[in-house]
Amino acid sequence: MTVIILRALGLGDLLTAFPALRALADAFPRHRRVLAMPRALAPLALRSGAVDDVIDAAPLAPISWDSRSAIDVGVNLHGRGPESHRVLRLLAPRRLIAFAHPAIAESAGSPVWRADEHEVTRWCRLLRELGIAADASRLDLDVPAGPVPGGAVGATLIHPGARHTARQWPAHRWAEVARAEVRVGRRVVLTGSADEAPIAREIAARAALPTSAVLAGATDVLGLARLVKAAARVVCGDTGVAHLATAVGTPSVLLFGPTAPDRWGPPPERAKHRVLWAGIAGAPNAARVDPGLLRLTADAVVAALRDLDRQEVAA
Repeated sequence: MTVIILRALGLGDLLTAFPALRALADAFPRHRRVLAMPRALAPLALRSGAVDDVIDAAPLAPISWDSRSAIDVGVNLHGRGPESHRVLRLLAPRRLIAFAHPAIAESAGSPVWRADEHEVTRWCRLLRELGIAADASRLDLDVPAGPVPGGAVGATLIHPGARHTARQWPAHRWAEVARAEVRVGRRVVLTGSADEAPIAREIAARAALPTSAVLAGATDVLGLARLVKAAARVVCGDTGVAHLATAVGTPSVLLFGPTAPDRWGPPPERAKHRVLWAGIAGAPNAARVDPGLLRLTADAVVAALRDLDRQEVAA
């Protein structure tokens, strides 16, 4: 018996789906649960304890599957459809769990999509309305022990990159934050993908950080999770690393731009995180930096970091 779950998206998308994935594991304990997603993220998916296997998948692309192996349930945690619904229909599951879409007959009578819903809440509600208990607080990630660079332990981890230009805060402002952290005796490390290594090196140069502070492009996703876990605090935009900080319990300061934090931010009850947002929604995939994000100053970020300091002392 097999349940196949579609979530062929990025790091933050995977982590925000953890509560729904765990709910499905509870609901189908005797089934083989397979998650269709980018294989590079597989180590974290398997650490969720909710899936048995990962099959490589790209957004809205057909999934390679052995047609001789029947699928009992197909679960769409990818989107509202119809394209993502059709990806699952090609696998001929006996049952489809998905939001209702008029173009997909099998989805008739299913829960209705709500555009203004928090990403974690959305998928848990889908399951609950179909009779599957789901707890939106089950976001935690248990990171296995492993090596991390010594300079990262207890450091301020700055992750300046973002997939879209709209969410990319300027390098000179990141450098201001890094310099402020160094002035109060904090070590700083810079993370990112290989493609983001040039911006990390630029920030390091502007902030007079040693070259060893640049860890961008030097880790896989499990190594990145270990870095976030080892750090004393994380500073980043609305990216997957923000969700990693929530999942592993590392305090963070998060810069939101075009997307409101009530859609993608950490749960309010998680008091270790500080969210900065100018209150202006914009286009998340725009080709220029979001005007609302530009309203966030380096001084505001540094003040939020000092607020974290005060919370740590009070604790």
